[in-house]
Amino acid sequence: MNEPFAVPTVDLSAYVTDASAESRAAAAAALGAACRTVGFIQIIGHGIPTAVTDGLAEAMDDFFAQDLAAKKRWVRPSSENRGYSPPKSESLSYSLGVDPVTRMNDFFEAFNIGSSAADFPGFTDETGDYAANTWPDTAGFEERLSTYFAEARRVAFTLQDAFADALGISADVFRAVSDHPINVLRMNNYALPPGSIELGADLTGMGEHTDFGMVTVLWADRVEGLQVLGRDGQWHDVMPAEGALLVNLGDIAARVTNDEWMSTLHRVKPPIVDGTIKRRRSAAFFHDWNADAIIHTLPSILDRAEALYEPITVAEHVKAKLRGSRAGVKNTTAVREQERVKSASL
Repeated sequence: MNEPFAVPTVDLSAYVTDASAESRAAAAAALGAACRTVGFIQIIGHGIPTAVTDGLAEAMDDFFAQDLAAKKRWVRPSSENRGYSPPKSESLSYSLGVDPVTRMNDFFEAFNIGSSAADFPGFTDETGDYAANTWPDTAGFEERLSTYFAEARRVAFTLQDAFADALGISADVFRAVSDHPINVLRMNNYALPPGSIELGADLTGMGEHTDFGMVTVLWADRVEGLQVLGRDGQWHDVMPAEGALLVNLGDIAARVTNDEWMSTLHRVKPPIVDGTIKRRRSAAFFHDWNADAIIHTLPSILDRAEALYEPITVAEHVKAKLRGSRAGVKNTTAVREQERVKSASL
């Protein structure tokens, strides 16, 4: 019988401060338990100052408040995974090869920044996954987002070290494949002007999907909409506590652990209050390892179980997912995730 669904809260402060080995071991054990049972975690003690998250929110507000024509100046080719994405230009469910109700119907708008080749001295981008950033001319935008990006990156690497401890392996195992990672910060805005769209079954905030990488660090408004698929096959509402961040595992974590840790299926439903779409914002930091790294299951896990996934490079995996979500080409490789979506209750 499945336990009632709940998102565990884990205090990460033992890894942020100079804490004892016992405190770090306790935090790693709590993370490991959460990764085995839910794969979606709320973290406190992450060490990101409130002033930094406030700056992130202000930068998002300043950019998304512009009219659509002004924002479209910053659209980039979908293959670059940078710049602005207008509403209804994507469909995340295609990244799993699952048909949405209508094609390219997710109503969120987004702006992406990420690690560029220039961030890694001596590195040559041979896969095209490290595009330069586009910085809109909104006052303070680059400074505020760069500050948050650095903090979220720190948290992601801190979590990665804690994950290694939870799995009983050296942190160097994961560090060796993440010295030039594909890190992307995606800022999402889920609001449309009232009355501009008919509310109905074809309105999707963000379609069901799994994230591509090792771990996602999510800042989000305390507004309804985010839902997580539990092991009971039901969709459950999730909202962060004040000052907390949400963390979910991605496909790399699932492949590395042979699904002992599961890549968390999630979606965003329209937050509708009295027939009006309520505004919701989020910023997801995706930590996706090096593009040329090969994702394979840990040998210690294969000692006790048959591999569920074939090895694949990070670049190949990410491209298949992005072709689905941003170019509308159904991903045919996410078979296990498709089965979970199709068996879930609506």
